Amino acid sequence: MRNRKIIFSIKGFTLVELTIVLVIVALLIGGMLVPLSAQRDLQSANQTAKQLSDTREALLGFAVTNKRLPRPAVSATDGTERAVCVTEADCTGFIPWQVLGVPPTDAWGKLVRYSVSPSFSNGVVSLATVATKKIQSRDNLGAVVYIFGQTAPCNATSQPCAPAVVFSHGKSHYGTTADGTVLGGGTASSVDETSNDTGSTGATAGTLYMTRTPTDNTAISGGEFDDLVIWISPNILFNRLIAAGQL
Repeated sequence: MRNRKIIFSIKGFTLVELTIVLVIVALLIGGMLVPLSAQRDLQSANQTAKQLSDTREALLGFAVTNKRLPRPAVSATDGTERAVCVTEADCTGFIPWQVLGVPPTDAWGKLVRYSVSPSFSNGVVSLATVATKKIQSRDNLGAVVYIFGQTAPCNATSQPCAPAVVFSHGKSHYGTTADGTVLGGGTASSVDETSNDTGSTGATAGTLYMTRTPTDNTAISGGEFDDLVIWISPNILFNRLIAAGQL
């Protein structure tokens, strides 16, 4: 009888140990979920950044062949080039993926956005062609600073702007899926993402874009931000055209 009690006690203790181990394992797995999710987000961001860079190269290749940049896609479901874009709003939309032979969507399944200066897409480009896209960022204090352009109007010499902008809305806020479904917008604090979605408003509509370090902090200037924004430099475009004998 005594031996049976000892065996029962040992078995009971083993079950308790097993329960404790399972609880610890569950806690460890739960703690790993956030890092794994962050790793997936980083992988998607890196994949999209490379895709945007490849798209920029495709745009430059198109310019070398056609002496101009392409116009945006006809629609969310038609990746051919629209017939004409006279205004900044007309020249803002989605990348013409069928013309360029690039993927239409980023790693989050959102269509890649594209905005081109009208004068760079509706006629042969020259050194005097004036770009219209202004690129902003924020300094360490949250103040807006210009990367391309200034408050003054753009020109081809002392105040050049960017011929075109290509960007992804990132994981959160805004975007359009490949079937044309418009996704939810930003929050009251994500003003910089809202600006990118509209290209700003009023007199600067379709011309003003923001690039910043990604953050979830809603309290900082400009709010949370995860857009990935790149642009075509006028100098790089002109150099490619000159090298190809097109300028």
